[in-house]
Amino acid sequence: MRPMSQPVFEKVAPVENFPEAEARVAAFWREREIFRRSLEQRAGGPRWTFYEGPPTANGLPHNGSVLTRVMKDVFPRYRSMRGYDVPRIAGWDTHGLPVEIEVEKELRISGKQAIVDYGVEPFVRRCIDSVFRYIDEWERLTEKLGFWVDLDRAYVTYHESYVESVWWALSQLFEQGLLYQGHKVVWWWAQGGTALSAAEVGEGYKPVDDPSLYVRMPLEDGTGRSLLAWTTTPWTLPSNSFAAVRPEFSYADVRDGDRVLVVAEALVPTLSEKVGRELAIERTYPGSELVGLRYTPPFDWFRADAPGGEGAYWRVVPADFVELDAGTGIVHAAPAFGEVDFELLQAERKQRDLPLLNAVRPDGSFDPERAPAEYAGRWVKECDRDLIRELRARELAWHDETYRHDYPFCWRAEDDPLIQYARPAWYVRTTDRVEEALANNAAVDWLPEHIQEGRFGDFLRNNVDWALSRERFWGTPLNIWINDETGAMEAPASVEAILERNPRAFERFEAAQAEDPSLSPHLRVHKPWIDYVTWQKPGEPGTWRRVPEVIDAWFDSGSMPFAQWGYPHRNREAFEQAFPADFICEAIDQTRGWFNSLLWISTLLFPDQPKPHPYRNCIVLGHVCDREGRKESKSKGNYTPPEIILDRLRLEFAVVDAGEGPPAGRARIGREDYEGMDFGGDHARVRVYRGDAEDAFVDLELEPAKLPRRVIELSPADRETLGVTPTERGRDTKLGEVPGLPASEKVFVEDPTTPAPGADAFRWFFFAANPPWNNTRHSLSGVRALQRDVPLKLRNVYAFFSIYANADGFDPSDAACRAGRRPAAERALLDRWILSELALTNQRVIDHMDGYRLYEATGELSAFVDALSNWYVRRSRDRFWAAGLEADKLDAHWTLYESVVTLARLLAPFLPFATEAIWQNLVRRPFADSAEDGHEESVHLADYPAPDAAAVDETLSEAMRLVREIVSLGMQVRTANKLKVRQPLEAAEVVLARPELAATIEPYLALVRDELNVQQIRFVPKADEYVTHRVTPNFRALGPRVGKRMPAVKRALGDADGAALLAELESNGHVRLEVDGETFDLSRDEIAVTLEAREGFAAAAGAAGVVVLRTTLTPELLDEGRFREVLNRVQTFRKELDLEYTGRIRLCLAGSETLLASVRTRTETLAQETLAVEVRLDAEPESGAEVREVTIDGEALRIGLTRA
Repeated sequence: MRPMSQPVFEKVAPVENFPEAEARVAAFWREREIFRRSLEQRAGGPRWTFYEGPPTANGLPHNGSVLTRVMKDVFPRYRSMRGYDVPRIAGWDTHGLPVEIEVEKELRISGKQAIVDYGVEPFVRRCIDSVFRYIDEWERLTEKLGFWVDLDRAYVTYHESYVESVWWALSQLFEQGLLYQGHKVVWWWAQGGTALSAAEVGEGYKPVDDPSLYVRMPLEDGTGRSLLAWTTTPWTLPSNSFAAVRPEFSYADVRDGDRVLVVAEALVPTLSEKVGRELAIERTYPGSELVGLRYTPPFDWFRADAPGGEGAYWRVVPADFVELDAGTGIVHAAPAFGEVDFELLQAERKQRDLPLLNAVRPDGSFDPERAPAEYAGRWVKECDRDLIRELRARELAWHDETYRHDYPFCWRAEDDPLIQYARPAWYVRTTDRVEEALANNAAVDWLPEHIQEGRFGDFLRNNVDWALSRERFWGTPLNIWINDETGAMEAPASVEAILERNPRAFERFEAAQAEDPSLSPHLRVHKPWIDYVTWQKPGEPGTWRRVPEVIDAWFDSGSMPFAQWGYPHRNREAFEQAFPADFICEAIDQTRGWFNSLLWISTLLFPDQPKPHPYRNCIVLGHVCDREGRKESKSKGNYTPPEIILDRLRLEFAVVDAGEGPPAGRARIGREDYEGMDFGGDHARVRVYRGDAEDAFVDLELEPAKLPRRVIELSPADRETLGVTPTERGRDTKLGEVPGLPASEKVFVEDPTTPAPGADAFRWFFFAANPPWNNTRHSLSGVRALQRDVPLKLRNVYAFFSIYANADGFDPSDAACRAGRRPAAERALLDRWILSELALTNQRVIDHMDGYRLYEATGELSAFVDALSNWYVRRSRDRFWAAGLEADKLDAHWTLYESVVTLARLLAPFLPFATEAIWQNLVRRPFADSAEDGHEESVHLADYPAPDAAAVDETLSEAMRLVREIVSLGMQVRTANKLKVRQPLEAAEVVLARPELAATIEPYLALVRDELNVQQIRFVPKADEYVTHRVTPNFRALGPRVGKRMPAVKRALGDADGAALLAELESNGHVRLEVDGETFDLSRDEIAVTLEAREGFAAAAGAAGVVVLRTTLTPELLDEGRFREVLNRVQTFRKELDLEYTGRIRLCLAGSETLLASVRTRTETLAQETLAVEVRLDAEPESGAEVREVTIDGEALRIGLTRA
């Protein structure tokens, strides 16, 4: 044994600054290159592949980023410790609309023409600068969270080798006839001037209120009738071309005042109800009778010079897309703005040449060449109300109202609504391979399972051809070159293939680079330089020129399984070893994004690859929400920044004018912010300072008030001290605007005494709060609550062990100590039990993690840490407090050491920082020179623990589980009836649900008696002597079945013998009840059974049975209770003084004679429990003593304590 003067283990601080401690661990990993060594150590083992879904680094990471990164980390760490070779390559998504929009904002320009005017080359160079604007923040977050991923070898989607791989994929699709150019109606982002794919469109839906208009279109058949059509897009009416009907439907002429309207017969009642008047049917006939009739269009913008002649348009045509679920049964068709409308035009074009009528320009404004002056050049959706007013003035607007529905907006420019718009574009013919994609999806293991056939499966089944091309600037250029004379097309798959066609193809880029060496070599495959690449072929007319489009950035990220390697131009073997992935993980939005593009590209390119590919297992994450369950949003203000969890408990606030404001020394913020910083009560002590002058601060009392998010009211005096002035925006300041305010208009508010929870707590929160596919309600208080559940509990056990191990000189590396290490089977019952639980937990965690059941794994670990802390350690305290180091105490040390060290390995993938600190102290410190397995330099270089099958004792574990359940029920009784735990009671009567187990738990009765603080434990066959059973209906479950008879059923249950009903329920699984001559069989779910204790008793029931406590308190019991209260106050005083656990004291008690009388007969016990070498009663504290005044049940007591 090591002398106590040389502690074996470093002392564990009573309070930890978690971010600082985690930073020390991260520095250790960096210095010792632990991540690199962990990869090298497992090289050559079985391969387990993880794909990193690439984020875009031109925006700051947020809580959703934290969620995805910790989820992506825990499984690779686990697999690596299990012996797998787990390469982890980072990636950056660098192309597409998010980047372009951000650069446009920086340049304060908007739209394609503005970019052209600015210059495509400088714009693209700004894009390449932008994509890594926040790379430092992303890498800092990555390290801070302990996310081990290879950032040095990260793939970047704009790099030439990556682009070439994407070109190869596109070339393959082109050669297979799966890449084609078509003129279709697409969802069009008019402000940005490009089409979006179905996946992108699906990301941007939100509820809107749009006009709903019923418009008359007079027939020109001399009957005076009018077609009645319905639309929610009035702006499309000027481009109306046809009216569509269903030939087989029944239509009706209905009288509405002096007008006759034509509508579907089935919809007449609905329309009558809508306008609140009767529409009388005069005649009915099939829709085929309407086909061919001509009508007057709502607007005459095209009538004077209709291409193809006036008779070509404004006819009633047949269509099978007309339905009767809404509208009038007559559909206004504007082929320029609707997919089925465009298909209708295509069908009509088989009969005659019909150009497309389109009054809208690509920028979403009405074309001045068609529109009258009052509409020309205006954004179409802004014109809806004016168009309706014009139609109303011309008596063509029959009825209009507001219609609330979900409508798509640009997924990256959230205020820009999309429009459907006919446009030439390049498509991937995914509709030809739907069955193959569905078969591939069917082989994937999805978590949760319903995604496979639900959200994702539905999207695959209903997919449309992928709108691939984008009429933008910063993206992978579409590698299609067309001969400008012959129209022939080619799709070269690489730079080399282009150079074979024209060795001087990139001379424009090379000249630009010679002039400016800082020009990235990767930009030669980007616009504008790739647009200069042309070639000619000997003996062939024309020049080959590239089409102007770039491609959907989702195709980039979906190509990463092969493009990260530059495949097939290089690294073929590396790709084949890493394909398909064993695991991917992203948020649920990616069912239409990355998950979708990955699966489609792989299905199309690798048809012979065994399914599934390119991923085998996929965890779909829910959203991060606020404490109320609303999706977190910076713009909405319900956002808790990750820094408040990971770094410091501080938030930034805009200073606002509050007139005289609060008095000096006080400040006010909104209640949401106050609660968000986890302050309790009516005020909190905080530190306030300017961000650029952190050393100059004021400490204030902070109060919650009715204020908007992230604004603060300060007194004029405190504002002057801090050198700040109120912002002119006042209370209207938006949360997202606060960071951009001048330093003189904002302050930081910080909790100076409480450390932030840190990364381990944040990780554990996301692992343990709920299954990962559920939305997570996130808050500082929520993180702290789950931090207490495992990370802090584990730390407390670890601290407890280190204190007593050091006190006893326990050294696991010492030969004598190791010689005294007895097998588990020879140790005490509690030791055998906790080691059995450890082995069982170990196996269950492995089973869950192998099956990607993270939430279940954390549940097992949480239950074990709770058992270790709240049962094993608490029940073993007397053993650790015993003098000397006899065999039983040494067993306790070894058992707790083995448990904590094994836990460090079990929890290493979950809590990488805390477990490393434990490992360094408990393993590396005593075994610094050891090279044995189990003594690795880092816990993350150790193997994941294998369960010790020899330690498993199922009988013991089951018995102790029952014991703990009985104790739990007894504690529920105490809590519910406000019976203090330190107050002894006479007896507990236990009715076991399985009476045959009584003999099994007989050896543990002393333990139960001690835990429940009762003098006797008795097993009884029934609880009827002590309680009555009250049976009531479960109204929610039973209501639909019994309806109005519920009061009678309730009375019948109340009048019945509750015990008899319970016995019948246990025997038959239901109870039979006669109510007013009618018989009901009521199941367990339809009734509730509650216990009501008789006088002098209190009870609770659970799966283990019923526990009844006798509540009558005799004078002797009260006397014992008072002594225990005194003992508790002395122990609490010791802890507050931070005395060593083995530190001796002299104790002096004075005050209430009632309390002192309870102590006099137990002075020796008090001395033993408190390590007092002297106990004096009713005496004044000696000079220099620490004194504390306490009150126990209204009686005063003075405690004087001196270190001996």
